[in-house]
Amino acid sequence: MLAGKQPTRARKKMGRRGYEPYVLLAPAIILILVFAGYPLVRSIWMAFNKVSAFTGEMAFVGFDNFVAITQAPDFWGNLGRTGMWVGGAVSLQLLGGLVLALLINTKFPLRGVYRGLVMVPWATPSVLVALMWKWLLDPNNGIISKALRGVGLADRPVEFLSDPAMALPTLIVIDAWQGIPLFTVMILAALQGVSEDHKEAAATDGCGPVGVFRHVVLPAIIPTILITVLLRIIWTANYVDLIFILTGGGPGVSSTTLALQSYLTAYKATNFGQGAAYSVLQAAILVIFVVMYLRLTARNEAQR
Repeated sequence: MLAGKQPTRARKKMGRRGYEPYVLLAPAIILILVFAGYPLVRSIWMAFNKVSAFTGEMAFVGFDNFVAITQAPDFWGNLGRTGMWVGGAVSLQLLGGLVLALLINTKFPLRGVYRGLVMVPWATPSVLVALMWKWLLDPNNGIISKALRGVGLADRPVEFLSDPAMALPTLIVIDAWQGIPLFTVMILAALQGVSEDHKEAAATDGCGPVGVFRHVVLPAIIPTILITVLLRIIWTANYVDLIFILTGGGPGVSSTTLALQSYLTAYKATNFGQGAAYSVLQAAILVIFVVMYLRLTARNEAQR
């Protein structure tokens, strides 16, 4: 009798354990559905409707909002500037983060202190970063403009944020400054997981420092680099704080991106349908990068 009851008790216990993960995950799933899922679905639905700014009533218009935004005079310019903004900022962050990670990964005095300091830009709120750089880049009283004139590189105040040719590149550099620490920390963590035995074996086989990095270190840190690049592409594409505070998309539209245009269309022009259409279109473009990342990682896993 006792032997017959034991399997039944074991099955009941396993059954209870089978439900436990779902019960524990339920609060998080509910929060995600409420705070992320519902706004996402509503934004997609709004993109296909004309929304009254006064009553919030919606009238279905199909793809009219998408047609309207793609036929807007500045649409393709905004799309191109978004590509420059994301591509330029993420590329600089990757390069700077890789160099810093390699430097910090070496042994030198006070290495722990520098590891902490390198995270300061990333930990600083975006509004404070924007205000700080606005003061630094002030053409008349800013430290950077004064320094350039002091060393003879400029003979007049430098309009970093007021010159249409300089506004977007300046914003890219500022965003790179703030984003480099994330790449540094992520790559540094991956570097510390690289086997010293493998590096020594490669050096014994005749590989120099460049060869060891190329054949041993780089393949080990590529997965970390890829996921960090993907995350930064998504975050940078949706990042409007810095641009909105420093230039507002100007001068003219010289620093306007799709994300900023979505905000301006929805909350300045009170056209919530077209504003949502901009967001949905950008999300669709970002999904392409996610799919590319998944295919690339699947291919790398298959080759291992």
